Amino acid sequence: MKFLKLTFLIFIFPLLTAATAHKFYVSITKVEYVAEKQSLQIISKIFIDDIEDALQTRYDEDLRLDPEKETEREETFLKQYIFQKLKIAVNGTPVTFDYIGKEYETDIVKIYLEVTDISEVKTLEITNKVLMEMFEEQQNIIHYKSGGKRKSLVLEKDYPKGMLNFN
Repeated sequence: MKFLKLTFLIFIFPLLTAATAHKFYVSITKVEYVAEKQSLQIISKIFIDDIEDALQTRYDEDLRLDPEKETEREETFLKQYIFQKLKIAVNGTPVTFDYIGKEYETDIVKIYLEVTDISEVKTLEITNKVLMEMFEEQQNIIHYKSGGKRKSLVLEKDYPKGMLNFN
């Protein structure tokens, strides 16, 4: 009987502790400067369930990000949220970005943005507060690429702003 209890604990204990494992809260934003187009092309990847929670809390608890049932209303709220939480300044000047669209990929939504009329990037300042009001542990990772140059930032609730300098 003791053997049976011990075997039970050995197999069940990991399952019980895994159920309470800490979830990892992260978004990844890729920013690429395309000199030929004089634009910053931005792709932000966010877990659907996390961004859906934020949109439900902020706008409407019945809101669902479901590619099969989604209406223009959900996309409008998503766009509005991203514009409020993501800010970029190029060479010290705040810029506005165009919302190109979004697509779903398994459990992630990819949001496409673009900033045009950028002749060069000497400094890039990014504030990314996406989901930071929802999750204390939220980290927003920024990857920047221009030609052969690559740099990254990790932004957190206490430090939601970062600067990349290319001088």
